[in-house]
Amino acid sequence: MITLRGLNRATLHRQLLLDRADLTAHDAIAHLVGMQAQEPKSPYVGLWSRLRGFAPSGLEDLLTARSVVRAPLHRATIHLVTATDHAVLEPLLRPFLHRRFHSSQFRLPVDPEPIVAAARTALEDRPRTRAEMSVLLAARWPDLDPASLGQAGTFLLPVVQVPPRGLWSRSGQATWTTAASWLGDRPETGTTADVVRRYLAAFGPATVRDIQAWSGLTRLKTVVEGMDLTDLGGGLYDVPDGVLPDPDTPAPPRFLPEFDNLLLGHHDRTRVISDEDYRRGVVVGGKPTLLVDGFVHGTWRVAAGLEITAFRPLTRAQRADVLAEGARLLAFAGVDGPVTIG
Repeated sequence: MITLRGLNRATLHRQLLLDRADLTAHDAIAHLVGMQAQEPKSPYVGLWSRLRGFAPSGLEDLLTARSVVRAPLHRATIHLVTATDHAVLEPLLRPFLHRRFHSSQFRLPVDPEPIVAAARTALEDRPRTRAEMSVLLAARWPDLDPASLGQAGTFLLPVVQVPPRGLWSRSGQATWTTAASWLGDRPETGTTADVVRRYLAAFGPATVRDIQAWSGLTRLKTVVEGMDLTDLGGGLYDVPDGVLPDPDTPAPPRFLPEFDNLLLGHHDRTRVISDEDYRRGVVVGGKPTLLVDGFVHGTWRVAAGLEITAFRPLTRAQRADVLAEGARLLAFAGVDGPVTIG
């Protein structure tokens, strides 16, 4: 049986957090099978913590070139994925997205197909915000809730958010268009087994419940049991060539953004955060977190400098390492000021 610390180090290694990787931003996003991105600037910090020499322009250029896109995917939340992976993931996750809409407060009491068709036409005419969609569709369906109409257009269609939303240097309202109009028609490729294998390569070892929690897919036990995977016991599966670092491998401090993949990629999160610290609400509350020795050890925010709230005392060596990494984060963010630990 792999120990908790061994599981931690394996996950950090595959998440590119044990040692920064010499990858392009595009290749890192592909390796991670997408990055959590409902906070527009979070992926920039997430990539900075994972890659050597990462600069914000490296991701901005990918977004404006349409090589990567922001779209509602895993768990019906906004994720940053490569254009290629959108064609892989969206068809597999589409039934989940539809179920989520039809069980939400925005569900419609009528057949949504005519509304979806009208939304498609409007979004392909030009990118629009949900508020704009609500007004436009309410003019045709005045007896229905405008907010629900706007939500239908972005839940029941394959859509993406367009720049400047998600840029580092500037931003804007969440504005949507169809994936086909932004990326062109792409064949639906990939299988559930392919995605499971890639998940394990980036998040594993993991259980079936972990895979389901990360993706939103259900009934994966049969899929997993039918694959050529390594059974580590205790319900943990892994790819046959999955690297398992020595549990005593040093793990440097890392600053993670709001809703980072590492904290949302498993059903059992104790591999990176204790139950005690999870109850602080830092994960569901979307607070940026600090890893020390591989586990969540505090939160942080950039104001007039970098303010760190540590959950427990740091050793002298840990404190020095956190201060040094914090200074590098401020330099990356272009913010002057001190790094303080409280």
